[in-house]
Amino acid sequence: MSAATVEKKTSPFKGVNRVRVSDFVIAFIILLLSLTCIVPFIHIAAKSISSNTAVLSKRVYLWPEGINFDAYGSIFRDGQLTHSMIYTIWMTLLFTVIGMIITILAAYPLARRELKGRTVIAFIIMFTMYFSAGLIPEYLLYKDLKLLNTMWVLVLPLCFSPYNMLIMRSFIRSTIPDSLYEAANLDGADHFQILFRIVLPLSKPILATLALFYAVGRWNAYADAKYYITTKSLQPLQYLLSNMVLNSGQDAVSLSEATAAESTPEVLQAAVVMFATIPIMLVYPFVQKYFVQGTMIGAVKG
Repeated sequence: MSAATVEKKTSPFKGVNRVRVSDFVIAFIILLLSLTCIVPFIHIAAKSISSNTAVLSKRVYLWPEGINFDAYGSIFRDGQLTHSMIYTIWMTLLFTVIGMIITILAAYPLARRELKGRTVIAFIIMFTMYFSAGLIPEYLLYKDLKLLNTMWVLVLPLCFSPYNMLIMRSFIRSTIPDSLYEAANLDGADHFQILFRIVLPLSKPILATLALFYAVGRWNAYADAKYYITTKSLQPLQYLLSNMVLNSGQDAVSLSEATAAESTPEVLQAAVVMFATIPIMLVYPFVQKYFVQGTMIGAVKG
């Protein structure tokens, strides 16, 4: 055996392709796309802890100037914003729990082959993804159901997502073999025992993924509050933030004169954006290890 052959077999780079120009191009494009997400967030964070003078003179870009936390102090002293934060967190948790329960109870039977008519039921559910009655009929329906100006109008109508249900059904069908169901049936297990002892423990990746989808979707939503909520105590944080941005902070939040004088509207907007973003960012690290796996597996087969 020649020395060249031995060197080729023992080379630590065996099986590694050479870096090509296209790899650098792809990496550069990914870097640019990542920066488009990261840089605006860093800019807002820098503005939220900068002095009013530096922000008004447009000197703050990616690094704060004249560091102070007066804007955050204004937020915590303002009763409406803190109440809205607590209310939004509670509503998001309730929305996520109800949504996950409904999604699990819908996806499991539709993933079982012995369910008769499952194709028709799945089609009816999918039909609602593409067609709806419209905003005015929905408003009249919620009015008849006495849901207007209640927290439930923000929870119940959207707590079931056909898209999330189809993802979970695909995950169950592609991940859990029929042999497990057959073995459980031979042991005398009923459907609830199979669901809680077999299906759910093996579905942690997709459960974490869908829970994140539900939580982020509800946390960021504000259009339904604009249509169905007029009581200030029931307005979620994102709705107050949207008003603050659209109205330049003049009429969005009822800050006291002493509090409003401490920070300019632009600094307050940046602080409120961070105030509304940080809670959902704190949740993501706990489900990150399941997120990619759950998304990829759930989308492989339909």
